Amino acid sequence: MDRVRIPEHLAEAARAVLDGQAQPVTPRDAATVMLLRPVATGSGFEVYMLLRQPSMAFAPGAYVFPGGSVDQRDADEEVAWAGPAVQQWGAIFDAPPELARALVCAAVRETFEESGVLLAGPSADTVVADTTGADWEADRQALLDRSLSLAELLARRSLVLRADLLRPWARWITPAAEPRRFDARFFAAALPPGQRTRDVGGEAAEVQWIIPAAALEAGRAGQIDLWLPTAITLAELANFADADAVLAAKREVTAMVPELFVAEGATWLSVPGAQAYPL
Repeated sequence: MDRVRIPEHLAEAARAVLDGQAQPVTPRDAATVMLLRPVATGSGFEVYMLLRQPSMAFAPGAYVFPGGSVDQRDADEEVAWAGPAVQQWGAIFDAPPELARALVCAAVRETFEESGVLLAGPSADTVVADTTGADWEADRQALLDRSLSLAELLARRSLVLRADLLRPWARWITPAAEPRRFDARFFAAALPPGQRTRDVGGEAAEVQWIIPAAALEAGRAGQIDLWLPTAITLAELANFADADAVLAAKREVTAMVPELFVAEGATWLSVPGAQAYPL
C-alpha cells in the first residue's frame, strides 16, 4: 500500500490547508530516539515505546518513541561532548553546526525526560550506571519544567554527553497540510548497561518495551495506534536480528515528507519513496 487514509476527525484541519483556507506552518526541529535492549530470554530485541496521553495536541493516543522539540538551550556550546563532531552530525542531517548540536542534545535530553535513561557518563568512555534515585528524579523534573537545561545538569554532575552512543536513523517532516509540523531526526541507541527505564508519567499514559514485529501486529489488529513514520520505522527495525545489527547499520538519511491529498471522497497520506505502509 502506498497511501494511508486519514481519519475524518484529523482530516478537517488538513483540508483547510489544502483548500487554501489556512497557511502551512513552519516545522519545528525535533529529535526522536529508538531505545533498544535485548529480550530477556532467547534472541531478538525490544524497543521502548510510550502511549501519548489522549489529551495531547499532537498524536493523541498514539504509540511513539521518546522525543520532542528542540529547546533553544540544547545548542549550548558548553556541553561536554564525546563522539562524532557536531560537523559530522550536521552533514548527516543536513543541518548547520548549531542545529546539529541542538538535535543531539535534544535526543539525549528527551530520552532522559521520557524514560529516565541518560546517555552520558563521567568520562568519554563511561556511562552513568543508575539514574533511579530521588536526586535524579528531581533533575528530570527540572528539565521538564525548563528550570534546568541539559548543559547545566551535565556540568553540575561533571558528566560528558555520549554522542557516540547515538546512531542516525531517519528524518521525517510532517506534511505541509498538517496544523502541527515537525522536522524530526530519528536516532537509535542501546540501553546503557546498568540503567533501566521507568514509567515517568507526564505525556505518557503508559510505557512498555516491545518487540518491533509485535508492535506492528498490535497496530494491524487495531490494538494500538501507530502513525506512519513510527510504523515504517518499526518495520525497518523488524528486519534486524538484534540491537547490535541495528546500531551497525549504515543509514543514508534523506528527508521523508508524506503528502496529503484528497481522492475518492477521503483524505489520504502518501508513503514517501518506494516504501510500503506496513499496516
